[in-house]
Amino acid sequence: MQTHEPLLQASLASLAPTQITVGRVEVASKRQEWVGLRRKERERALGDHWFPAVKGPKDRHYIVDHHHLGLALREEGVKTVWLLQLADLSAVDGETFWRTMEFHRWAHPFDRSGRRRPYGEIPSKIDDLQDDPYRSLAGVVRGAGGYAKDAEPYAEFLWADFFRERVDRAALRPSGKGTLSGTVVTRAVAMAHGDAARYLPGWSGAA
Repeated sequence: MQTHEPLLQASLASLAPTQITVGRVEVASKRQEWVGLRRKERERALGDHWFPAVKGPKDRHYIVDHHHLGLALREEGVKTVWLLQLADLSAVDGETFWRTMEFHRWAHPFDRSGRRRPYGEIPSKIDDLQDDPYRSLAGVVRGAGGYAKDAEPYAEFLWADFFRERVDRAALRPSGKGTLSGTVVTRAVAMAHGDAARYLPGWSGAA
């Protein structure tokens, strides 16, 4: 690993995730965006999209954002990315490390059904992130104007849980193009604008 202040360059394969799931539809979308870039544009994109990370046990870096992009780049064969180190927690490990991470809202140990899981179930590699179709729906709905992007960590997962109670999982099977049904997305956008979603971050329904 070489230093390029204030960023670090790291092997993408060596990075550890801090959540259990992603939305595969969003990963597929980011892969399509990458494929459409030329070489210089790819270099610029990697320079602009650094990964916030925490240095953890055995000096390994744990990314706390951009999991979808990380998985997309892995599947497109990208080897190295830039990191911004937020903290050095390499002096602690095990339960203490993960409790500290969660205290700072740098970890999200919830599975594809929205259930909290033991820290040991957080994958050790980006490649092993699980698919949560409701996280896909949350991302697509935000892109369709259903709600505004919010700076709060894991905001999309709150929206995923909101839809989990209201949309049948069978309706979230991606089409052959890796996208969700337009009918489902339209319904979900209407739900997002409804009063029942008022408590969620980024809500943009009618006051």
